[in-house]
Amino acid sequence: MQAAYDPYLERMDVPPAPLTADLRPRIDEGHVWIVGRPVEGLICLCQVDGALLIQNVAVHPSAQGTGLGRRLLAFAEEVARRKGLGRVTLYTNEVMTENLAIYGHLGYREVARRTEAGYRRVFMEKFLGEQR
Repeated sequence: MQAAYDPYLERMDVPPAPLTADLRPRIDEGHVWIVGRPVEGLICLCQVDGALLIQNVAVHPSAQGTGLGRRLLAFAEEVARRKGLGRVTLYTNEVMTENLAIYGHLGYREVARRTEAGYRRVFMEKFLGEQR
């Protein structure tokens, strides 16, 4: 995860929350999916307020540009559908403009911006259509 966030660190006022969080409890609860050995990417999901929240998605620089991030987001949408949820939500730091563009391209729309615990976050959502 450190490598995935490194390019953004100089833009941020505080280290990203995922870098300071202990993922072990989330892994033990079955909320984290990891791809590759060594790790190429991961996604952390949980259900909140009738939607599936993407708490974190990270792709190692060596795997960026391969479509792994897009596949992880598609996986989250499939998990939401299996759970009968019609909406996926996420948030990201406002300085991660590249990710904002990717999310927008994939159908996520911005719904709010606010500062929480020192993090300037952009909140986004995507409503899911009928299953394919």
